[in-house]
Amino acid sequence: MQNAQVMKVHSYKIPQSVLVVIYTPSADVLLIRRADAGTWQSVTGSKDFEAESWEATAAREVWEETGLNAQDPSCVLTDWAIENRYEIYPAWRYRYAVDVSHNLERVFGLALPSRMPIQLSPAEHTEFKWAPWKEAADTCFSPSNAEAILMLPRWLQCTS
Repeated sequence: MQNAQVMKVHSYKIPQSVLVVIYTPSADVLLIRRADAGTWQSVTGSKDFEAESWEATAAREVWEETGLNAQDPSCVLTDWAIENRYEIYPAWRYRYAVDVSHNLERVFGLALPSRMPIQLSPAEHTEFKWAPWKEAADTCFSPSNAEAILMLPRWLQCTS
């Protein structure tokens, strides 16, 4: 019998991600604190595979990070048709293939009927809080996250 060599295949992150601003009709925004960096943010996450749609990625990430079902009839997941391209911080580049330096982020909003119970993934986030939209924007570590939250009043006008 020949010795079988087992080759470990490294799975890199796909440099395409979503940012999902979760909010209520009164413009309270859900923020979650990252376990690895301690910073506050909205839901974010990368595609699991290249062909995964932006909407499927957004719904999956919302479920994984908060326990919320973005496809529940009481919720409205909206593609804000905004894309941000940014340089990946050097500290996180090891997660990507060696030739990858930038990420493409697609922005979504998830309108909830009111504040809902949140079930965090403890490996990813340590706590959550609801904050008025201006305070939430000021609290975010990511500039693109803050900019998205600052657009919230426009989206609330569209739905009222």
